[in-house]
Formats: sequence, structure tokens, C-alpha cells
Amino acid sequence: MSLVALLGRNIRRHRNALGISQEELAFRADMKRSYVSGIELGSRKPSVEALERLAIALGVDPRILLEPDRHTN
Repeated sequence: MSLVALLGRNIRRHRNALGISQEELAFRADMKRSYVSGIELGSRKPSVEALERLAIALGVDPRILLEPDRHTN
């Protein structure tokens, strides 16, 4: 799995765990919903600044969003 796809999957997983929509995450991170959607789908490559804003909005350390899920192969 590419790093971009992994990042998108992790963002979606953390967002769903919080029970918030893409729109709410985008609002919290001061981004457009379509940009968040593109990141989650792996079709957008976020900047380091965008990664940091998403991590803050999700309440996680940015490194967590780049870690592989240890429960799946």
C-alpha cells in the first residue's frame, strides 16, 4: 500500500472513530470537504502543514496517521 493510501485510510479510520463527517473534519482543519475527501481516497497528496492540521483536528499525533495498521496485513 502506498503511503498516500495509508494516510487516507488512517484519517478515515480516526474520523469514523470520532463519529464526525468529512465536512466536520474539514471545518475543524480549515479545509474544503472535497480536499479531505481526496486525501481519504488517496488521490490527493497533502502538504506537511495539511497533515498537521488534520492531526490536530483529529486529536492525534501526526505520526499516528502514517503508521501501518498492525491489526491487518
